[in-house]
Amino acid sequence: MPGVDVSYVLLGGLAIALLIAAFTDLRRREIDNWLTLGIALAAPLFWWASGMSLWPDVAWQLGIALITFTVAAALFAMGGMGGGDVKLIAALALWIAPLWFMRLLIVMSVLGGLLTLAMVALHYLRRREGRPLIPYGLAISAAGLWTLASQHLGTTLGTGT
Repeated sequence: MPGVDVSYVLLGGLAIALLIAAFTDLRRREIDNWLTLGIALAAPLFWWASGMSLWPDVAWQLGIALITFTVAAALFAMGGMGGGDVKLIAALALWIAPLWFMRLLIVMSVLGGLLTLAMVALHYLRRREGRPLIPYGLAISAAGLWTLASQHLGTTLGTGT
C-alpha cells in the first residue's frame, strides 16, 4: 500500500483494542488477557514503524512500562486495581511517549475518580451490598484514546501542543 504510514495503521489497531477493553470491562468487569498481550506484542512493531532508536527511545518505553506495572501491581495487591487494569495500563505504557504518558495518567486519574464516584453512587442507590466493582479499564481506555488523538493527530483539546 503506497503512501500508507504503518505506524498510523498500528495506532488505529491500538485504538480499536482500547475500545474493546473499555466495552468488555464495562460489560463484564474483565479485560481479556489476549487483548492486553496483543497490545504489548504490537508495541515493538510500532517502535520500528515510528523509527524509534533502541537507545534511548525504546529503553524509555520499557522503563516506563516496568515502573507502571510495578506501581499498578502494588495497587492491585492493596485491592485498589483489578489485574486486567494493571496489564492494560502497563501495555499502554509501551506505546506512549514519556511526557504524553504523564498526561495520560492525569487524565486517567480524573476520569477514574469521576467514574468511581458515579459507580459508588449507583451502588448506593441500588442498595447493593459490598464494594462496587469499578470498570477502571473504561478510564484507562478513554485516557489512552485522548492521548493517542492528542499526541499523534495534534488535537490536544485546546492546548496547542
